[in-house]
Amino acid sequence: MFTKNNLTSQFVGYFSSNPFLLTKRLFLLKRDRDFRLIPINGQRFDIVYIKKKFTMGSIWIVSLIFVGISMLVSMQLKGKFAKYSKESIASGLTGRQVAEKMLKENGIYDVTVNMSDGFLTDHYNPLNKTVNLSPDVYNSSSVAAAAVAAHECGHAVQHSASYPWLMLRSRLVPVVQYSSLLVQWVLIGGILLIKVFPSLLLIGIILFALTTIFSVITLPVEFDASKRALAWLQHTNVTNAQEYPMAKDALKWAAMTYVVAAIASIVTLAQYILIYSNNRRN
Repeated sequence: MFTKNNLTSQFVGYFSSNPFLLTKRLFLLKRDRDFRLIPINGQRFDIVYIKKKFTMGSIWIVSLIFVGISMLVSMQLKGKFAKYSKESIASGLTGRQVAEKMLKENGIYDVTVNMSDGFLTDHYNPLNKTVNLSPDVYNSSSVAAAAVAAHECGHAVQHSASYPWLMLRSRLVPVVQYSSLLVQWVLIGGILLIKVFPSLLLIGIILFALTTIFSVITLPVEFDASKRALAWLQHTNVTNAQEYPMAKDALKWAAMTYVVAAIASIVTLAQYILIYSNNRRN
């Protein structure tokens, strides 16, 4: 047992104004250990040692947590889309017509609007300058269809204006496509061989960092496209005062999927870095 007064230079630490708080942490001079002071009675403390280890198991746990969050956000997005797909816009424009109108009014005549297969597969392709809308958006005159079509055209407007974040993301696409093919195998191999070949894990971290950077750069691109879309929908009265909040809500939940993905990538990258740095200290 130790008392508050007989803790000497053997330890490096501090007490708050309330020395009995369970959350106070002191650090041993040995780099890979720490301990907590647990108040017993009066001025007496017990010391509990904690070995700091970051393993593949902790990464899987965090990954599963974010997979769960991502699924919840995706379910919410699909629910919002289904809800607002039942709300017809007063203007009667289909998703295709909304897209063509927005492109024309922004002076863009070299982008074509196509129908693509799948559900919520809508996207803008800067390589061939096409706005690709899923059947539920292309043919529908709903609030959801108008919002999605305008959002994808927002990317076309970004491209036309050479929006910096979009241009940077486009340059990273081939690099990220290549790294994503290798990163998981390199990271797994790096964890398994960390004691004999730690540089393999470092290579995996660098590859994973590229995908993380891509996820982060995607955020301003998506938020700006939604901002452009909503401003145009409101300014042109394609959606009226009752329909506009619905369009805004639908795009908000679409953006949340990118936010969750970026946070998950950052947290996972941080864990791999901790595993690598802890191994170097041991």
